[in-house]
Amino acid sequence: MNERERIGKRIADIRKETGISQAKLAEMSGLDQGHIARIELGKYNVGIDTLSKIAEVFHKKVDIV
Repeated sequence: MNERERIGKRIADIRKETGISQAKLAEMSGLDQGHIARIELGKYNVGIDTLSKIAEVFHKKVDIV
């Protein structure tokens, strides 16, 4: 599993644990639902700004390094 896939899986796991749909996460983060899907599938190199938006929805911090 590469880094993109690991990050995407972690986001999907947290989203499912909290009972939020991809569409709701997209709405709450200001991102497109398709973008969320691609991130979760590990098909997109997610930037720190996008990670921050997603983390904010879950009341999590983005840990660097």
